[in-house]
Amino acid sequence: MVAGQFAKVEARYDDKMAAALPPGKLAAAWNGLIAQVGAFLSIEETRVDQAGEQQIVTVVCKFERADLDARVAFDPDGKLAGLFFRPHEQPFPPWIAPSYADPSKFTESPLPLVNGKYDLPGTLTMPKGDGPFPAVVLVHGSGPHDEDETIGPNKPLKDLAWGLASRGIAVYRYTKRTAKYGTQISDDPASLTVDDEVIRDAQAAVTLVAKQPKIDPSRVFLLGHSLGGYLGPRIANEDAQIHGLILLAAPTEPIEKLALDQLKYVASLTGIPSAQAQKEIQMAEDSVKQIESPTLQHGDAITFLGTNSPASYWLDLRGYHPEAVAATLSIPILVLQGGRDYQVPQADFNAWKSALADKNSATIQFFPDLNHMLVTGSGPSSPQEYHKPGHVDEAIIAAIVNWVPTVSAKPSAASAKSSR
Repeated sequence: MVAGQFAKVEARYDDKMAAALPPGKLAAAWNGLIAQVGAFLSIEETRVDQAGEQQIVTVVCKFERADLDARVAFDPDGKLAGLFFRPHEQPFPPWIAPSYADPSKFTESPLPLVNGKYDLPGTLTMPKGDGPFPAVVLVHGSGPHDEDETIGPNKPLKDLAWGLASRGIAVYRYTKRTAKYGTQISDDPASLTVDDEVIRDAQAAVTLVAKQPKIDPSRVFLLGHSLGGYLGPRIANEDAQIHGLILLAAPTEPIEKLALDQLKYVASLTGIPSAQAQKEIQMAEDSVKQIESPTLQHGDAITFLGTNSPASYWLDLRGYHPEAVAATLSIPILVLQGGRDYQVPQADFNAWKSALADKNSATIQFFPDLNHMLVTGSGPSSPQEYHKPGHVDEAIIAAIVNWVPTVSAKPSAASAKSSR
């Protein structure tokens, strides 16, 4: 681009880029950029990150009047799938262990999760001692997460693993299938469901952990965060090896409506939504109508918030009410929710309370100052808050640690259900 060879860049476009930026637009955009920030001077550094199936190359560029980050996305075939400039941002600081974690009290070892042809990196965090120890299997929220559920400088699943293992509870976490395999997470992408994205790997992880030395197989628990919490009751309902369920920041509302509400909330933070924000909201509303349409059928394609998915994904979740499924489970359940969670509003927490009100083995706790990642803060929560270093609050660790010993070896949800 500096040399004016825009045709060489445009020749690398994938189909979407080619449609969005026909010949001539890149040159105009580049010349407009130069008019704002002055002549290009040098490349200061580059770094490469993986986002699903795409490689994202960040090129830090020095111009006469500003430093900018060029973000260049490449698809698996090496085609250019995205290109934009933004003000330079310093890399996030390295993760530092929370104060409640004591590495002298546990060990960590790699434990891959192999589920059919899918081979996912995983880590078992084991308290020191002879055991047998209770164990918690962690299930991520939405998106292509690594095993730590890294979000900006934060690693909430690593916080949980180190905090719980410091207090005698083994923890297993693994890379989400979408993070390693992108869209190739199913043999038949046109029939993709949450079974492919989340459930089968979570159940395979429970099986793997229950077989490990020093683990008490009668005290293996599933902990789901966000989408993992939403699907937690369904996972437990189908797995006889799960003896307790922990739900963190877990929604009850259908996820397409939840995502739309989040989009509207973020737009509202700046006052009157911009024209672009209003356009995105309208597109999301149209997608929700399509998802919820009684005429939706297998083979239809949905584009929602910039992501393509088959109708099978949404049809699979139609009529699923996690709180209602949870109420039928015979296993103990722990529900923990933050009061500053704009992604899962208090109405969803109230739905859990109502559905589980008559369930003696359900424990429900509310933490007014915590956001969706269970990090303490103040004032209205926003996406920018996730860019600040923080840790899962120690009160969450304590709530789980205090709850686990109260769960004795009992029939699992699935086995008890089958005996009724």
